[in-house]
Amino acid sequence: MNTISEYVKTERKKAGLTQREFALRSGLGLRFVRELEQGKETVRLDKVNQALAMFGMKAVPGKLERENM
Repeated sequence: MNTISEYVKTERKKAGLTQREFALRSGLGLRFVRELEQGKETVRLDKVNQALAMFGMKAVPGKLERENM
């Protein structure tokens, strides 16, 4: 699972929201929320930022962490 998907899932649960409730409150589709939390690699960045905005966050460029360096 990737960092953003873990973050959204953790924060959603901390807020006591189901995926359906989160989708409704954020204006996103339930399918998108499920795919995001499952770590789907081909999600739209604007929608990722819409989800992160629920927690006062946004995706920004960062240094790539490489495994097995």
